[in-house]
Amino acid sequence: MGDLRAASTPALALLVAHGVPHTVHEYEIEAPSGPEAHRGARVAYGAAAAAALGVPPERLYKTLVIALEGGSATDGELALAVLPSSAELSERAAAAALGAKRATLASTEAVQRATGSVPGGVSPIGTRRAMRTLIDASAEGHAEILVSAGRRGLSVSLAPRDLLAICEGIFASLITR
Repeated sequence: MGDLRAASTPALALLVAHGVPHTVHEYEIEAPSGPEAHRGARVAYGAAAAAALGVPPERLYKTLVIALEGGSATDGELALAVLPSSAELSERAAAAALGAKRATLASTEAVQRATGSVPGGVSPIGTRRAMRTLIDASAEGHAEILVSAGRRGLSVSLAPRDLLAICEGIFASLITR
């Protein structure tokens, strides 16, 4: 279980307050340097984070903020999609799972306003604004997965069912095949 000292983000504070078993992991990813930096090379963040954490990429999950339109969704409603870091979100599947006609990735400004975090550090736990949460069904195949703890370089591992409960989420197939 994470300790109170590590409850440095709203996500970790919420896990501690609810007694959810978890482990906190800190890591660093080196930015490109030399010719790569000059050429504008970007880090494949999910793969780099998994390597830095020493976990298989399929156990590291990213959190995307999506904007919904139409159907049972209020236009502009935001929701969270949690899926393996190496996978691509099927916006169509996410929209269908939430009863919306369309889902698109939210703008950086909307992400920061709704979550209190910057992209790359968004946790599905303890966001500033409550949002409906989808967790890719692949999570059910793991005893533990890792998600962001609310800032870049900080992750938390926990059981998928515990994540589902704390987020009041639903499992759904979200990956583009």
